[in-house]
Formats: sequence, structure tokens, C-alpha cells
Amino acid sequence: MDVVNALAQGLLLGGLYALFACGLSVVFGVMRIVNLAHGDLAIVAAFCAFVTLSATSLPLWLVAVVTVPVFSVVGYLTQRLLLQRSLQSGPLATLLVTFGLSVVIQNLLLELFSADTRTLDAGSFATSALEVGDVSLSYVGITGLVLAVGSIVAIQLFLSRTSSGRIMRATSDDPQTAALVGADARRVYGIASAIAFATVAMAGIVMAIRSSFDPSLGPAQLLFAFEAVVIGGLGSLWGTLLGGLALGVVQSLVAVADPSSSVLAGHLLFLLVLAFRPQGLVPARAS
Repeated sequence: MDVVNALAQGLLLGGLYALFACGLSVVFGVMRIVNLAHGDLAIVAAFCAFVTLSATSLPLWLVAVVTVPVFSVVGYLTQRLLLQRSLQSGPLATLLVTFGLSVVIQNLLLELFSADTRTLDAGSFATSALEVGDVSLSYVGITGLVLAVGSIVAIQLFLSRTSSGRIMRATSDDPQTAALVGADARRVYGIASAIAFATVAMAGIVMAIRSSFDPSLGPAQLLFAFEAVVIGGLGSLWGTLLGGLALGVVQSLVAVADPSSSVLAGHLLFLLVLAFRPQGLVPARAS
């Protein structure tokens, strides 16, 4: 029964990893860049929710509903005002810009909030769980998994059923040809960044309810998200979900035998996939 419970907890943890990773996957699939500040943006979202909760009497669900679209707008503006300039100079310049953004965010959060750990107060929701036999499924974990699946379904529908989504796919495949038929790459990249910022804001809030957070936690979340994307397959959203679930399950199963080795086990899975299946479990063309 310990193994069954570990498997269930691993799926819930993997759902959170997938929620972190889906925005990273969208940005890489469309813009062919890795946003090194991705994890730090989740921490910013967590602190924004924390400050709003502390300063108002709003319920947490309403704070989340407000934070996510605000982050979407911030993502669009960040792309148009900051990242677009670096894209014109090549992928290395974008990596340097996002790395610098990560450093600025971490130090700014340290100045504003110190290095103390915090958590979002979700009341009984944070500790309640769905009992299925001897297996306990936390509502927070279920929420993270549902949000991950829902986000990926919504993004896939957007890409396949809307004109903006089809233009985004065309720009991802061949930006020069797409520009010939009127596609505005800057607008497309802005929309992709808006989607990525919205999903990472959701992930940051769920993580902040699930466990404590501090200004230095961003790079660790970026690493888990990047591993989920690579394990699943670069540019594949369903692969990202599968990669996140695989990462969470492996960590949880190993934790049954040796809790101190759970994170290492996830890193080893990442290396094994790179060594024996570098295209990932679900290549982009299969998604």
C-alpha cells in the first residue's frame, strides 16, 4: 500500500511540475528560447498573492483569479518591451537577458521580503484531502493536476481551433513564410509569453499553498520544469504533461525507500532520457 500511495502522490506532484513546465514548453515551441527567469516568475506570483492576502480581506480563490490575468498582461508587455529586442540579436542574447532578469527578481525579492520562508494561508483547503481507501489525495495536489491538464487542453484547443493559434503554429514552424501572409511575429510571441506567464502564475500560487517558499526558490522550480519539458519532448504539450508525471512518480517512489535520494532520482531520469531518447517520450510532431 505504501507503493500505491507513493504512486498517487507522485502523480499529484507531477501535475504541479507539468503546470510549471507547460508555459516553458509553449515559449520554447513558439520562440525557440528557454526563459531562465521562469521559476522566479512563479515566486513573484506567490509573493503577489501573499501581499494581496495580507493587505485585503479577499478570499484566496479571488486573489488567484485576479493574479493570473494580471501576469498574462505582464507577460505580453515583457515580451514586447524586453525580450523582443534580445530576440533580434540571437538566442544567446535572450538567454543572457532572462538570466539577468532572474538575478534581478531574486535580489529584489530579497530586498523587499528578506530570506524568510512564507506560505499562502488557504485555511482548511490546504490540509484537506480526498480519502480513497488507504490513499489520501490532497485537494491542493488534485487542484494542481486538474489545472495542468486543463491548461494543456485549453492551449491545444487555442492552437488548433482559433485563427491566432494557427498563426502561432505557422510562425513557430517558419516565421519568414508566416510573415509573408501577414503574421506579426512580435504579436505572436507576445501572446505566447502571456500564456506562459499565466500558467506559471497558477503554478506559483499552487506551490505556495502546498509548501513554503522564499525568494531563492525560483531556480529549483525552473530545473524541475525544464526536466519535465525535456523528458516529455521539446515543444510537445502532452509530452510535457507526461514528463512532469514521470518526474513526480519517480521521485515519490524512490522516496519510499530513501527520502534523501528522491530529487536525485528525478535528475537521473532526466539524464537517462537525454542519453537514450533525446527526442523525449512524446516528440513534438506526435503531439
